[in-house]
Amino acid sequence: MMGKVVMVFAVMVLLNVSSCSAWFGNTHKNGRNSILPSETTSAWPRLSNPVGSSIVFPLYGNVYPVGFYNVTLNIGQPARPYFLDVDTGSDLTWLQCDAPCTHCSETPHPLYRPSNDFVPCRDPLCASLQPTEDYNCEHPDQCDYEINYADQYSTFGVLLNDVYLLNFTNGVQLKVRMALGCGYDQVFSPSSYHPLDGILGLGRGKASLISQLHSQGLVRNVIGHCLSSLGGGYMFFGNAYDSARVTWTPISSVDAKHYSAGPAELVFGGRKTGVGSLTAVFDTGSSYTYFNSHAYQVLLSWLKKELSGKPLKLAPDDQTLSLCWHGKRPFKSIREVKKYFKPVTFSFTHGGRVKAQFEILPEGYLIISNLGNVCLGILNGSEVGLEELNLIGDISMQDKVMVFENEKQLIGWEPADCSRVLKSRDISI
Repeated sequence: MMGKVVMVFAVMVLLNVSSCSAWFGNTHKNGRNSILPSETTSAWPRLSNPVGSSIVFPLYGNVYPVGFYNVTLNIGQPARPYFLDVDTGSDLTWLQCDAPCTHCSETPHPLYRPSNDFVPCRDPLCASLQPTEDYNCEHPDQCDYEINYADQYSTFGVLLNDVYLLNFTNGVQLKVRMALGCGYDQVFSPSSYHPLDGILGLGRGKASLISQLHSQGLVRNVIGHCLSSLGGGYMFFGNAYDSARVTWTPISSVDAKHYSAGPAELVFGGRKTGVGSLTAVFDTGSSYTYFNSHAYQVLLSWLKKELSGKPLKLAPDDQTLSLCWHGKRPFKSIREVKKYFKPVTFSFTHGGRVKAQFEILPEGYLIISNLGNVCLGILNGSEVGLEELNLIGDISMQDKVMVFENEKQLIGWEPADCSRVLKSRDISI
């Protein structure tokens, strides 16, 4: 999964299946009206106004030192809580699973006990997780999958259906049967290890949880999140945002798997850097932001010029991230040092004209390490196998409402106070 780990590239580019992933919080509140669906999909209740319905989840965690944001989902019969890493870079939602488990890492809850409702090998959901269209079905009655992530994490498992307990903002509680992965054999390096239950895949594919909810007519195919720099935040499915305030840019038609946008120019402190034709992938499966090698080296050059004569010196002994600086005394917060840095902006163009600007303020690309140094949270993607990919990670999406409008093929953002979890009355339909 994504390793959301300091120094470890948290984006997981799936080598043979989907594309990216990560690792997870607290319990949902009860006391809402419960509608119990029947066992057959056709008889499950649909909301009378799915276009106006939404689900809002509180998030937990931070970029540093925790290294990821997570959500709690209640799954199974009876429903049990599981801590999941929120990952917009991959499709499959899966839990470490007692099938029995061949290799599982430590989990905060008992391993998930799988249902016996297996997804067949030729089901479209299974096909969407396979490396090729002509995949082999060794077991026709079940869907076996293998996912390999770029930080050497991999998972083997079986796709099955089970019940998710979901609270909608209109006060309705539904038990919705959807597919998830039973991961019974995980391979991970110490650097990619997190003691969590699994991954919440929110990518653009058929197996994604938002795609499954949308296919049942329960919500619009829209997801969003608001990651607080203070820790925590919220995530939503459906119409839980005010579209009038959002800056929009089209989802790239070149990349069918990721929430990507482009082309864009790289701007530093309001000045063009000469780096253009960039495509940016927005991915909560990565704690940090990654530039391709050329853009990264240009950024370092501009930073060097900007910091010349400033009271910051390189701190090579601090291995928190690739590049850190120390001051005359240890820093306690970004507020003490952000005056020495300038905003970094992706200026998205269409037809040669600037249409939208994604501005990353210094607090969106810097952290204060536990040694009191300031470190650069933009890393060289070529060093972790991302090649020409530019990845916008959690650090640069903090304190913004991010909206991924799959129906209109748009990505949007607006500055926000993400420490305040949305209530039903705050939602603009």
